[in-house]
Formats: sequence, structure tokens, C-alpha cells
Amino acid sequence: MRRRQIVRGLSSGLLLFWGTPLRAFAQRIRVFASAQGWYMSDRIERTEAEWRQRLTAEQYRVARERGTEAAFSGTLWNNHAPGVYRCVGCELDLFHSETKFESGTGWPSFSAPIAEANVATEEDRSFFMRRTEVHCARCESHLGHVFSDGPPPTGKRYCINSVVLVFVAMD
Repeated sequence: MRRRQIVRGLSSGLLLFWGTPLRAFAQRIRVFASAQGWYMSDRIERTEAEWRQRLTAEQYRVARERGTEAAFSGTLWNNHAPGVYRCVGCELDLFHSETKFESGTGWPSFSAPIAEANVATEEDRSFFMRRTEVHCARCESHLGHVFSDGPPPTGKRYCINSVVLVFVAMD
């Protein structure tokens, strides 16, 4: 069930107990969350030709063919500015700079996504390893991998390719 459906269902159920003011409050929450880009909305599906036209060759290789950029080669691994990191394929907000940390790996590393609903994971057994792949929940672009050696409180390290992220600085 998508996050919006959950919020709507929750607000409708609580309305039975607390009445009309709760419906207005729930609507304000939905509008704020949507405006902030925190929740995944409708899925985006494009043909391979549309993806190739929209993305650079390197972005396509990583995002659509599950590639990996070379360590320390991306533009965002050493970025320390405050802001939001979005998916290059659909501009969904994925990570916030407050969760970015120095992992020493050469890729941007985050301890948590902006919203769990915005990223999806699946087991990756390529290259004779067992890892957990991370991809955008809206457009299914490959982002990187998540490991369980990150800092508290999550203990997670989302190791993400710079080339599949768009950084939006906060004022």
C-alpha cells in the first residue's frame, strides 16, 4: 500500500473517533508532505528509449543497467552542503544531507532515507557476493547498496552512486 493511501486510510479511520477537525488536519499533513517531496507518489514508467534520451550514458549505465561508478569519481561523495539528494530519473527526494556521513568508501553514504517509502531494496547476488541493492521506489532506478555497518541510530550505510543523484541545496 502506498504511503498516501496509508495516510488517507489513517485519517479516515481516526475521523470516526474525533470528527471533522481531524480530516482538515490530515489534509494539511498530506499537502505539506507532498510539497516537501517526502512521500512517493505515482510510479513512473518509461521506455528504454525514453530513459536513454533523458539520462547521460553514465547515468543510464548505473541507473538502468545496475552499474557502479568508480570510487571517488563522483561529484557528490565529498559534498558537505545542506540540502536534499534526489533521484536523477524522477526527482523524488531520497536522502537529506543531515543523514550523510563520511564512510571513507568514495561514494556518498547516508544513514537513512528521507522516507522509507521512497527507496526499495532487493537481494543482489552479483559478483559472487550477497548484498542488498537499493533502488528508487518511484522509477526503479538503481541507486547503490545498503550495508549494516553504518552509524547509530540506524546502523545502516546507504552507499549510493553520485551519478544517480541530483543535489538540491537548501537556502
